[in-house]
Amino acid sequence: MNNGNGAEAVAVPLTGIRMADLVQLTKPRITLMNLLTAAGGFYLATPQFARWPDFINMLLATFLLISGACALNEYMERDVDGLMERTRNRPLPSGRLAPMPAFILGVVLSLVGVLYLGFAVNLLSGALGAIALASYVLIYTPMKRVSSLCTIVGAVPGALPPVIGWAAAEGRLGFGALVLFTIMFLWQLPHFLAIGWMYREDYERGGFPMLTVLDKDGVMTARQSLIFSLALLAAGTFPTIVGMTGAFYFVGSLFLGLAFVVLGVRWYLRIERSRAREVFFGSLIYLVVLFGLLVAGKV
Repeated sequence: MNNGNGAEAVAVPLTGIRMADLVQLTKPRITLMNLLTAAGGFYLATPQFARWPDFINMLLATFLLISGACALNEYMERDVDGLMERTRNRPLPSGRLAPMPAFILGVVLSLVGVLYLGFAVNLLSGALGAIALASYVLIYTPMKRVSSLCTIVGAVPGALPPVIGWAAAEGRLGFGALVLFTIMFLWQLPHFLAIGWMYREDYERGGFPMLTVLDKDGVMTARQSLIFSLALLAAGTFPTIVGMTGAFYFVGSLFLGLAFVVLGVRWYLRIERSRAREVFFGSLIYLVVLFGLLVAGKV
C-alpha cells in the first residue's frame, strides 16, 4: 500500500494490530458528537425520561453503527488519505494497520449496530440506521471524488442521529423529528464548508472536486456558509414554534444563532483561513449549546 510519499507501506500482521489504531479508525470525536445529538433526540421525544433500557440500547447501537461507518469511510479513502497532510498519519495510509482488518471491523460494527437498533429498540430506528449507513458509505463517500454536491448529500446521514433517537423513543416520526433533522442538516453545511476551506490545499492534493477547491477566491464558499447560517438561525426557532420548547429556548436560540451568523459575516468580509477556523469552532460550540438549550427548554 502506498503511503502517499512514494514509498510502499508494509502491511501490519494481524497480531501486530494496536487497539489505539482501531479506536482512531472509528473517529471517536465524530462518534461522540453524533451520540450527543441522538441522546437529545431521544430525550425530546419522551414525555418523561424514564425508559432507560431503550435509551441505553439506542446509544450502544448508534455508537456501533457510527463507529463502523467511520471505519468503512477510512477504509474506502485510504489511498487519498495518504496524499493529504492532515490524514496521511491515520492508521491505514501510514501502514500501521492493514486494510482487511479495518474493513472487517467496519462491516461488523455497522451491521451489528443496525441489527441492534432494529431488534433491541424498534424497526423504525433500525431502518433509519440502515439508511444513514448506506447513504454515508455507499453514496456520500464515493461521491466526494466526483462532485462538489457531496457536502449536501453527506448532510443527510449526518442529520439522522437525532431522528434515530426520536424514533427509538417514540416508535414513529413527527414534526419534532423533522425539526431536528432540519437543524442538523443546515448546521453541517457551514461546518463542513469551513473545514473544506481550512484544508483546501489538502483536498486538492487528494483530488476531491469540492466547492472549496473549485472556488479559488473563497467568495462563493463564504457566501454559501453565511446563507446556510441564516437559514439555521431561522430553523433554530422551529422547536418553539411546534411546541417542543418554551420561551427560554427561543430567546437562547436566537442569541446563539445571531452569534453564529456574525462569524459567517466576518468570514465573508475577509476570506482567510483564520475566519474559516472561527466558523468551524463556532459551529461546534453552537451545536453543543443548542442541544443544551433544547434539553433545558423542553416543555
